[in-house]
Amino acid sequence: MGAIRKTLLAEHQTWRLFMCPLLHAGAFHFMINLFCIIFVGIYLEKEFGSIRTGIIYMLSAFSGTLVTAIFVRDSPAVCSSGALFGLLGATLSALARNWKFYTNKVAALLTLFFVAGFNLMLGLLPYMDNYSSIGSLISGFLLGLVLFYTPRLRQLAQKKIGLGEYGVNSSFNWKQKLDRPVLRSASLLVFSLLFVGLLVAVLLGINISHHCRWCSYVDCIPYKEVELQ
Repeated sequence: MGAIRKTLLAEHQTWRLFMCPLLHAGAFHFMINLFCIIFVGIYLEKEFGSIRTGIIYMLSAFSGTLVTAIFVRDSPAVCSSGALFGLLGATLSALARNWKFYTNKVAALLTLFFVAGFNLMLGLLPYMDNYSSIGSLISGFLLGLVLFYTPRLRQLAQKKIGLGEYGVNSSFNWKQKLDRPVLRSASLLVFSLLFVGLLVAVLLGINISHHCRWCSYVDCIPYKEVELQ
């Protein structure tokens, strides 16, 4: 159906890199993932707009799939949680960048850590993948620093927006304060180097799991796989 597997990538079925982020490991995984994406996504769309949120959603999801591909083993893995973690990373970057302007920052951090921790625990189950989640989290954080530079502070002032709440002084020059071109440029450069490096590694067939025995515990708990005759 499109899940990633070492033997299939070795047969140059690279189309699986595009299908894998769309697949879930069952109905429970689908419902949890959908609920979390709606919860985080609505907040980001209200604060930063759907275009920037959508770009981060897609790029971080694909970046996470590339990370999965360089750690893939000979068992099916799906990467749909990567997009969620991309949004979580972007939310974390927005919170860190606008830290002084949030009034309930501790509650927002605890919410992010709870959602991320719960989904990482789910990622230990068979067929779910944590490598894509970690890769997407990092990618989403970097992309958030690039794209989430001017939240709609004037429209959202003093309004509860899900994960955060602003305390805003309307006389302040928000754009001058929040728009830091050096940080944005550096973050874009780091993300570009990371993305290109991962893409080249996948195309060359590099597999880090061959050289890292303990890495498998990041992705799943040991279980006995039953072979179908």
